[in-house]
Amino acid sequence: MEAKQWTVQIFITEEGDDTHARAVLSTRDTSTVTGRGVARRNPVDRPVPEIGDELAASRALEDLAIRLHDVAADDIVELAGPLEV
Repeated sequence: MEAKQWTVQIFITEEGDDTHARAVLSTRDTSTVTGRGVARRNPVDRPVPEIGDELAASRALEDLAIRLHDVAADDIVELAGPLEV
């Protein structure tokens, strides 16, 4: 059995009270899928950058999962061929 390795990189940037995350999945055949997430700190909350990072990253991973599921669904439809009536 062949082992496969897929890599997810998460890139996080902060702009004021906003934290943006981009999760990029790379597969061996060089295809990529990207998810994005944002966290916004309420101005009355204490500034704790790690919380913004965690929220934005988790949202980016959630978006990535949905997009990967969509890719798989499209592949299934494509491989299934035309519907017979």
